[in-house]
Amino acid sequence: MIYLELFYTFFKIGLFGFGGGYAMLSLIQGEVVTRHNWLTAQEFTDIIAISQMTPGPIGINSATYVGYSSTGSVWGSIVATFAVVLPSFIIMLLISRFFLKYQKHPVVESVFQGLRPAIVGLLAAAALVLMNEDNFGSPTKDLYTFIISIILFITAFIGTRKFKINPILMIVACGLAGLLLY
Repeated sequence: MIYLELFYTFFKIGLFGFGGGYAMLSLIQGEVVTRHNWLTAQEFTDIIAISQMTPGPIGINSATYVGYSSTGSVWGSIVATFAVVLPSFIIMLLISRFFLKYQKHPVVESVFQGLRPAIVGLLAAAALVLMNEDNFGSPTKDLYTFIISIILFITAFIGTRKFKINPILMIVACGLAGLLLY
């Protein structure tokens, strides 16, 4: 039964996860943490960190990890990964036949104009989902952890945005800072 739930859940996420893996994060979090309780918020955050550091798309990596964690078997990983990829595969097969022919059509251009802001909103929602007490601590419970988390966040944001530091290097640097400071 868990395999059917995994398939259905990740098929839905794959079907409605416009904008790629980062846009899927809020959908994945809502399903696996809030709705099904397959993972805690802390475990979900760990998945994001691991999925960032491993090769491949973050949405697929997350599905693989959740599938394994929720079932304790490789079959769970296979089911979740297949389910999250299947909608995109089907849609791309259908769209590719018609997109090149109709890409300049006003209706198609209007649809893409509407999708762009929605995708940015989904990415912002994914970022906001991760801005919680589990990731930053709380100023009332542990001020030191909270301050260090805010400093690391600001440093990573400015480093990648303004100074164009490679995100992988930034992840490694923040991981080392966490090892030393926590």
